[in-house]
Amino acid sequence: MAPYILRRLVSTIAVMAMVGISMFLLLRLAPGDPAAMIAGEGATAEMIAGIRENLGLNDPMPAQFMRWMGDLLGGDFGTSIFAGRPVLELISQRLEPTLSLSILTLILSVTVGVSFGILAAWRSGGLVDRLLAAFSALGYSVPVFVIGYFFIYFFAIRTHWLPVQGYVLIDAGLGPWLEHLILPTVALSLAYIAFIARVTRASMLEVLSEDYMRTAAAKGASSYAMLFHHALKNAGVPILTVIGISFAYLIGGVVITETVFNIPGIGRLVVGAINNRDYPIIQGVVILTSGLYVLINLIVDLAYTLIDPRIRY
Repeated sequence: MAPYILRRLVSTIAVMAMVGISMFLLLRLAPGDPAAMIAGEGATAEMIAGIRENLGLNDPMPAQFMRWMGDLLGGDFGTSIFAGRPVLELISQRLEPTLSLSILTLILSVTVGVSFGILAAWRSGGLVDRLLAAFSALGYSVPVFVIGYFFIYFFAIRTHWLPVQGYVLIDAGLGPWLEHLILPTVALSLAYIAFIARVTRASMLEVLSEDYMRTAAAKGASSYAMLFHHALKNAGVPILTVIGISFAYLIGGVVITETVFNIPGIGRLVVGAINNRDYPIIQGVVILTSGLYVLINLIVDLAYTLIDPRIRY
């Protein structure tokens, strides 16, 4: 196990280096000049050139990249071009809303998705299975922003059951905090519930058709024992894999959901940074999310050994 973890950590360094280089080049080659946006309309070429010089944007790209990498290795993610504050400080201020939305979405998606998938596999061809198929098609095809606006219109504007938009810190109370997260969490979870449920159903059906499951049924094993002690454990590797994959999709979904529901999280911070060509913020967020995604994948791979003892690294 230790050599495998070491190899993965070494490969992680290579992956993060490729992410950093690709992102750096894409940002610099994309249309738009942060110096011109800072200078505003009516600025002269001399003013823009002076701002570029102060920001170090006139330096050759390799020099800019090496300067950024040196600061990054020292734990300095840079300073926002527009806000004039450290990137890590800006990210830390937006971290709680994003983490709250992401964690609640994962909990809801995994709980409901796995449960529906198990039930649909156990009653394959029945009403629950057909309902899951219809729900999955709906969850895949309808974009999250459409679901979000529908929820806002019906549950907030028409019925006034829940707040329209915004976020309340958890320090203000668990009730208000949860009340503001119900709509965005459910809107964001629907696609992941459908995804996880379909994979769970397929994996469970494959396991339930095995000979040892028929033997367990012939020996009088209860439905609970067959589903959870035998079938779910043996079907766990694909389910765990799709949960890890869902995390990658969740990163993009959070950005859209925070924009729709006006949640001041990292997603909205990135959208504002992209509009303003604020390179340090974009680079810092991409590096952090990429590192987190690689870490999640490593944890998922290591968890395989707990589910299936036959897997060894």
